[in-house]
Amino acid sequence: MTIKVKFFASLAVRVGTRESEVASEGVATVLDVWRSCTADVQVPDNALASVNREYADFRATVEDGDEVAFFPPVTGG
Repeated sequence: MTIKVKFFASLAVRVGTRESEVASEGVATVLDVWRSCTADVQVPDNALASVNREYADFRATVEDGDEVAFFPPVTGG
């Protein structure tokens, strides 16, 4: 089973892809998802994450079928 992963803006450039999938076996947290997709790329200090379109901490748990997204800080006006 899999977890769908999306990278936005500068993070997509940094990791070299906009979308990926990871096997859900052995992946328990958002941080595990990042590590599974990005090899040796460190998580930027200001990176944000979401699970199923809800903001999430990098310690948040993930499950099979979830969608995890990573993006830089956003501003609005």
